[in-house]
Amino acid sequence: MLTKTAMTAIETTDSKTAKFIARRNRLIDAAATLINQHGLKGMTFANVAELVDMNQNSLAYYFKRKEMLAHAAYMETLGRIADKVAEAATRPDPRARLNHYLHLVFAAQRGMRTGEERPMTVLTGMSSLPEPYRAEATELYQSVLRGMRDWFGPATQPEDLAVNTARAHVVLEGVLWLPVWLRFYAIEDFDRVERRMFEVWERGVAPAGSALVHMSFARATPPEPRQEVDIDAFLRAATRLINRDGYRGASVDRIAAELRVTKGSFYHHLEGKDDLVLACFQRSYETIARALSDAGAAGGTMWDRLSRALTALIEVQFSGDAPLMRTTALATLPATHRGEVISQSNIFALRFAGVIIDGISEGSIRPVDPLIASQMAMAMLNRAVDLQEWATRVGPARATAIYAEIFAHGMLPGAQSPAGADAA
Repeated sequence: MLTKTAMTAIETTDSKTAKFIARRNRLIDAAATLINQHGLKGMTFANVAELVDMNQNSLAYYFKRKEMLAHAAYMETLGRIADKVAEAATRPDPRARLNHYLHLVFAAQRGMRTGEERPMTVLTGMSSLPEPYRAEATELYQSVLRGMRDWFGPATQPEDLAVNTARAHVVLEGVLWLPVWLRFYAIEDFDRVERRMFEVWERGVAPAGSALVHMSFARATPPEPRQEVDIDAFLRAATRLINRDGYRGASVDRIAAELRVTKGSFYHHLEGKDDLVLACFQRSYETIARALSDAGAAGGTMWDRLSRALTALIEVQFSGDAPLMRTTALATLPATHRGEVISQSNIFALRFAGVIIDGISEGSIRPVDPLIASQMAMAMLNRAVDLQEWATRVGPARATAIYAEIFAHGMLPGAQSPAGADAA
């Protein structure tokens, strides 16, 4: 039997442990708030200390370096996502799992809006973490994806595994992109938004039996070795490196080396690295604009035009030659530039929404919520760049069809989709 002194010692230890955890969580929440507002570069020890009313020496007792605090913020968020994925997995079938997970996500968004739930860190800057923090966060991230993939049933054939992998990526990117556009909705509308979002996941946007119409872009020719290079070649190379290695890993020296030009060629076009990231996003949006214009010029129904644009952009992402800029780079930009990029993204989401509205009017697209469906399309396209290795294994044409079919006819096993598709 424990003595009174021993019991008091245990209670004191428990109290100190609880206080330590509470203060540590306050720091993680402050870091999450600052990362979400100002990006990973904008989260400093000084800003965190000011936000929690603590001096920097005390902060270092919990986290010795800024990178350790950022890593803890990302791991906290990934852990909470993993818990939701595991809870959804207890439901009896793929539809129930997907539906329950989305319900948990919206419950969390509602709680964060009202202040009843701790903030979650936007994961866009995770790729910029230094090692070993990046590897640890990436492993948990991949574990989340594997858990989502398992929702859709056993993969007894390579085709099943390929389809389930694509489904998991679309789901995760859809919820990670959600806070960017959900802020425009009142909390009273969350239930409706949740239903409409699930409807697109369940049934897609195209009527049953509607075929995908494919469209391809001409591939860009790699530049010949020379001392100077055009700005578009710089942006393509920079986009590839930033998407793959993060902001830290894509140095001006590496970009110049890939193009076999001098470092001075970069500074001839751009003043600094932030300008480079912004220019890469602008080039990406020009690619989206071209896809929409070319798809519209080819004629046909609005679904034909939408599916042309989507398949062309998915192919661009899978090819790896000149992909769109991944939104993970948003976290590296100053707040003003970040807002500009998101505004441009919303403009193109509205262009997709316009095509969807016209398609609903003519009957070639299902009566979905066009604003929600268009944001889901933007998220899906953004995610595709991470699936280049998957697309190579599956085969580019088949990979494009699998991925586009998720948006066309839904992601649940047994969703209707035509056996073939036209080309344009």
